[in-house]
Amino acid sequence: MLQANTYYHVFNHANGFEELFFEERNYSFFLRKYRKFISPIADTPVWCLMPNHFHILIRVKTEEQLLKVYKRFKSYHELLEAKVLSKAFANFFSSYSQSMNKVYKRRGSMFVKSFKRKEIDSPAYLRTIILYIHLNPVKHRIRQTPNAWAWSSIHGFAENEKPLLIDVFGSIEAYYQAHKLRIKDLLHHLDETYTLEIMYD
Repeated sequence: MLQANTYYHVFNHANGFEELFFEERNYSFFLRKYRKFISPIADTPVWCLMPNHFHILIRVKTEEQLLKVYKRFKSYHELLEAKVLSKAFANFFSSYSQSMNKVYKRRGSMFVKSFKRKEIDSPAYLRTIILYIHLNPVKHRIRQTPNAWAWSSIHGFAENEKPLLIDVFGSIEAYYQAHKLRIKDLLHHLDETYTLEIMYD
């Protein structure tokens, strides 16, 4: 059960061997749907959309913020009992699936039934998840560097989420260095020979 004022790593995968995005415009459509359903309940500082899955880091809003959004509930406990937070994700998945089904003449959900969420319970784990999400395109061999993939929060993260970056990494320089070192580890693990390019302008 999702809890207020808590970070979670949330991820889900397309059903079977399908993809979540059939063409480029689907990515931006996904993000618009996501903002509509999830922005009222959580902030999303880190995200990455991949052809057949996605990873996001959310921070659920505070109890006070949630009760302002869902005014019909008299208490936070009542809101939790109604599973409002999980239902927001279920409604998002359903809405995206229905829209895609209509456009592409398909049936059924686009997503695996139960989305995964892992609570972030330490600063070290938070740091690991930020790197993991940003480097997903490298891990899956879609791109050699994370900033070469368009559909990721890595573009603008250093500016848009500077307080979080400083809190987790200590400095912008340490943030960049952590990504570069992790890329080297990934490429070594994948047993590939790549020319490591400069990640950031």
